[in-house]
Amino acid sequence: MNFPEQWLPRSILSLRDYSAARFVHDVIAGITVGLVALPLAMAFGIASGVTPQAGLYTAVVAGFLISALGGSRTQIGGPTGAFVVIVAGIVARFGMSGLALVTVMAGALLIVMGATGLGAAVKFIPRPVTIGFTNGIALLIASTQIKDFLGLRTPNIPSDFLGRMKVLLEHLATVRWQALTVALVSLAIILLLPRITRRVPGSIVALFLCTAGAAAFHFPVETIGSKFGGIPRGFPPFSLPHFRAAHILPLLPSAFTVAMLAAVESLLSAVVADGMTGDTHNSNMELVAQGVANLASPLFGGIPATGAIARTATNIRSGARSPIAGMVHALTLLAILLVAAPLARYVPLATLAAVLFVVSYNMGEWREIGTILKLSKTDIAVWMTTFALTVFADLTVAVGVGMALAALLYIYRIAETTTVATVTHEYLRDGMAHVLQDKEIPANTTILRIHGPFLFGTTERLVEATKDLNKFDTIVVLRLRNMTALDATGLHAIEQFANRLHKSGRTLLLCGAREQPARLLAQADFVDHVGKENILPHVQAALERARQINGEFRGLGVELAAEMQKSPM
Repeated sequence: MNFPEQWLPRSILSLRDYSAARFVHDVIAGITVGLVALPLAMAFGIASGVTPQAGLYTAVVAGFLISALGGSRTQIGGPTGAFVVIVAGIVARFGMSGLALVTVMAGALLIVMGATGLGAAVKFIPRPVTIGFTNGIALLIASTQIKDFLGLRTPNIPSDFLGRMKVLLEHLATVRWQALTVALVSLAIILLLPRITRRVPGSIVALFLCTAGAAAFHFPVETIGSKFGGIPRGFPPFSLPHFRAAHILPLLPSAFTVAMLAAVESLLSAVVADGMTGDTHNSNMELVAQGVANLASPLFGGIPATGAIARTATNIRSGARSPIAGMVHALTLLAILLVAAPLARYVPLATLAAVLFVVSYNMGEWREIGTILKLSKTDIAVWMTTFALTVFADLTVAVGVGMALAALLYIYRIAETTTVATVTHEYLRDGMAHVLQDKEIPANTTILRIHGPFLFGTTERLVEATKDLNKFDTIVVLRLRNMTALDATGLHAIEQFANRLHKSGRTLLLCGAREQPARLLAQADFVDHVGKENILPHVQAALERARQINGEFRGLGVELAAEMQKSPM
């Protein structure tokens, strides 16, 4: 009996055409990304309110399982910034046993989502909501690192943002120049080294140099050893967590939030990997692997895990060919635990704070705020509400309210497109320019249409329909006459499609947008992105523009031929 291929991990499917050369590439990439993950795993553990080894154990156990069982060829899994805030809150209120319960419940939810195909539900989160989440989480992560970055002497830091900032401001005079120096040097190395070379990760260079420097000059800075007593050498210890049944219902919303964040970030990371490699991931298998990894992580003292976008990108740039690279990344961290764990006690917390400052900036998607502010007032309100609740309230509340706002926004968008009007002679005359049946399509031109509302939850249709750009001609006309509604997520999807076409040497023309989509296209930077001359009022104008582009191509060809004839042989 053959097992259905859709439920086979990519690690198994990759073995069909595997070779020694690919294995070498995978080993090099795995070791590289393992070194990149070393400071990140420790930093995420500390920022989450647990020990640095908890972050390392997560990267080893969950990282190995996500690569071994997942549906992506190059995905790297482990602890990420998405969980820092919620994990810290759970640990503060319910301890490690509560966190273990949340992680296990989230793992079970992820397996159900993947096994039933419900992973598609994460597509129904609109872009303003996801940007609000990431902006808020990034700000919260940065705020938790100010104390270690400056070396402040403070009492216990409150878990809420305003309380935390109040205590930090009150004790700003206690800054230690030694810790600040280590943090600034670490930050400079991380930011400047990529301008010199990208072969060596800046974070790992900062980790080694600043640890050696602080130890050599006996800087009075707080280290992993002084705060946590170091990291024990050996395998991640196996132990069954002690669950309390009374905590199941109170922690169920948190488990749902962790599962949703894990699903969103892992699938987003897999999509980014697909864009870099030209591969196509299996989203359901990926969610099952994420679920298994989160079930196993707390058994070895770990915390929640998901796909890590930055580490996945590093894995691909380092030459990864298959999930073997992700498994080697986990084994690299395990080797460090077995051999060099005692040395971690000298790592300054200021260096890890610098690492997380860079992480929080990179994950924040701050450039997207300008785009959001150019959208409709409803999109701006959704973003601001999600961002504010993430920072000032609770991430679980932000997820719930964000999803409720998404549903209301969807209803509003659909209702906005309903019109009632009398058919007049002017209406019939104006509509002739939009009719395609009586028009001749120029050479080298493909016409693509979007029918119905193009909102969050529907944008995947465009990705699926345009997966193979080789099927399209050099000019692609995207007909929007029957697209009844557009939102920020749909706009972003069209923007990404335009980028893909541009990279492949093709030209995108848009035509026939109705009032609401046209208004949104004009408000955003989309006009500058695509070109004003390539956004046309109807398909007749688009076909004329296609003929003009064809003429420009022919003219360029004639000029090149003339130049070749003039040039001496």
